[in-house]
Amino acid sequence: MALRARRTVVVWRSSRGLAGRYSLTALPRPASTRRLRRLLRTSGLLTAVGLIRLGHALRLRWLPLLAGGALTATGILLNDGAGALAFLAGFLFLFAALVMHVSPPADRDRRLALERELADYSTPAERRDLEAILDRYSDGDTSELRDILTRQATATDDNRVAGIGRLPANPR
Repeated sequence: MALRARRTVVVWRSSRGLAGRYSLTALPRPASTRRLRRLLRTSGLLTAVGLIRLGHALRLRWLPLLAGGALTATGILLNDGAGALAFLAGFLFLFAALVMHVSPPADRDRRLALERELADYSTPAERRDLEAILDRYSDGDTSELRDILTRQATATDDNRVAGIGRLPANPR
């Protein structure tokens, strides 16, 4: 029997640490696709539920929000002089939608019914009697009624206020 020469087999492997300064092998392995899909699905559903709730809360303010979103997105995309103006205008629309007072449809219906009832007091004597009744209560309790009466008085032609509508019948 003759002796055979043995070859030494060397397997070169990178270490567990950084393989090189700019190597991509130092990044951790991505999570399994099943976990990633589940995470994306859950986040998408939670985002959709949040957007639906936000949409219900801001249902009455959708027009300034739409304009503000479009102008802000345009400003971000253009990113120059005109883009800065569009971004600023969009931000102002979004701020206006945030601070604007919006009444729900039920409040508007109630106010319209109240305006119709107060319009029945058409003669000056009836109007004076109603104002005398309102004077018995605090301004905080009757502010809405007084506001409606003031608007109705300025909307009529016979309001006796110079500069609004026609001139007074008895100029002094």
